[in-house]
Amino acid sequence: MAEIRNYTLNFGPQHPAAHGVLRMVLELDGEVLERADPHIGLLHRGTEKLAEHKTFLQAGPYMDRLDYVSMMCNEHAYVMAVEKLLQIEIPIRAQYIRVMFDEITRILNHLLWLGAHALDIGAMTVFLYAFREREDLMDCYEAVTGARLHAAYYRPGGVYRDLPDTMPQYEVSKSKKHSEAEVRRLNENRQGSLLDFIEDFTNRFPKCVDDYETLLTDNRIWKQRTVGIGVVPPERALALGFTGPMLRGSGVVWDVRKKQPYEVYDKVDFDIPVGTNGDSYDRYLVRMEEFRQSNRIIEQCVEWLRNNPGPVITDNHKVAPPSRAAMKQDMEDLIHHFKLFTEGMHVPAGEAYAAIEHPKGEFGIYLVSDGANKPYRMKIRAPGFAHLSAMNEVGRGHMLADVVALMGTMDIVFGEIDR
Repeated sequence: MAEIRNYTLNFGPQHPAAHGVLRMVLELDGEVLERADPHIGLLHRGTEKLAEHKTFLQAGPYMDRLDYVSMMCNEHAYVMAVEKLLQIEIPIRAQYIRVMFDEITRILNHLLWLGAHALDIGAMTVFLYAFREREDLMDCYEAVTGARLHAAYYRPGGVYRDLPDTMPQYEVSKSKKHSEAEVRRLNENRQGSLLDFIEDFTNRFPKCVDDYETLLTDNRIWKQRTVGIGVVPPERALALGFTGPMLRGSGVVWDVRKKQPYEVYDKVDFDIPVGTNGDSYDRYLVRMEEFRQSNRIIEQCVEWLRNNPGPVITDNHKVAPPSRAAMKQDMEDLIHHFKLFTEGMHVPAGEAYAAIEHPKGEFGIYLVSDGANKPYRMKIRAPGFAHLSAMNEVGRGHMLADVVALMGTMDIVFGEIDR
């Protein structure tokens, strides 16, 4: 009689549900998962080491490329760590802009997570809906920074520039792909400033979230694929280093924005959604409610920013460049500009850790300075790393098809795991 033994199966690194170049070696008893061994390193770019060879300003854009779905949130933790070492205050308007774009980024992240998670499990329509809304928010990124993904907008001392008074407009193409009437319709909500466009989005978005929920929340197939899958009790979630929706889905009320407020999170009103069962379905519900709470925060920021003009970056020219107009008039400002972009700022010796409530969990930057113009050491605390390392424990006993659902519920983006 043939000996019955476990199968060993490679999941990825080209698997469409691997959400990056992840190779998982799965040990299966029939179709039941006995062991999962995630192999990482295929995307490694040495971000932490690269930062040691760049000035504090030049290292900023590396942050965008870590989790390339939550760009400005990554930047936020980095500039906060630099500001802690510099011990500088940033203008209140810059703080509100940062909070507004953090929440825009949270919605951007969760939209991609929702579309990809649903697509992995077998629902296609949600993916198309989510990308429709992402397009509007990508236009906000583009209007303020000129880039749709890698923004490099947050700078030590504030943000690169103030919000624009106009939004880019659609134009009639030479190929007449859209008629003039169609272009007019597309431009209806682009007649005002960026804040007007964002306000229009916040008015429309709750209805969009209702549409997603209509498709999924009570859907029989969706619930069969997520309810009771990947159950993590609260004490295990804490022990495994879970943060963000992965932790809150297990019923632990922990959110850095509330518990250790930074910027102006203590001045805006929002709630922390938590789950009760700690399964994939609860984590889905937590993120769906985060859509609504982020929308609330953005509405409050838009109202404040509309009524309170002011500077958006520090006037300390050892840290932030002088204005272009001043630079063309004053020799000292020209020298400040030249020194800042060639030699870079000198940051006092010391160490600092800054953490934010990233869409995926607690994202932290530990920065060590020796008084030079480059970081002596940088360590990134990426939330996805802790979540992926729990795959063996969370997945054991589930079916092979559930591995895909677990990858989705963890919301893995490989740039931050591999760094």
